[in-house]
Amino acid sequence: MSRLVKTLAGLCVALTLAPSLTVPAFAADYTKGVVQKVDAKAKKLTIKHEELKNLDMPAMTMVFFVADPDMLTKAKEGGSIEFVAERLRGKLTVTEMK
Repeated sequence: MSRLVKTLAGLCVALTLAPSLTVPAFAADYTKGVVQKVDAKAKKLTIKHEELKNLDMPAMTMVFFVADPDMLTKAKEGGSIEFVAERLRGKLTVTEMK
């Protein structure tokens, strides 16, 4: 019985510590780009960007939707940005920008 109690006690300790062993969330990988066009009416940005590793896309110029319309006021044509793009509901979308 003593051996069973020790095993159960060890299991309880392991389960208590388990949440602290979780993998941390990954930070978003920002991509550098230059804003070519701001289309506020359509809520889109045209960006000449470096490789988008998370979308497996080479460097190119392309149009993105924006997740937050406030991004359009921050983006200036010809301005350099760093951004995160994801495929949301089938559309390439800028989800973060600095």
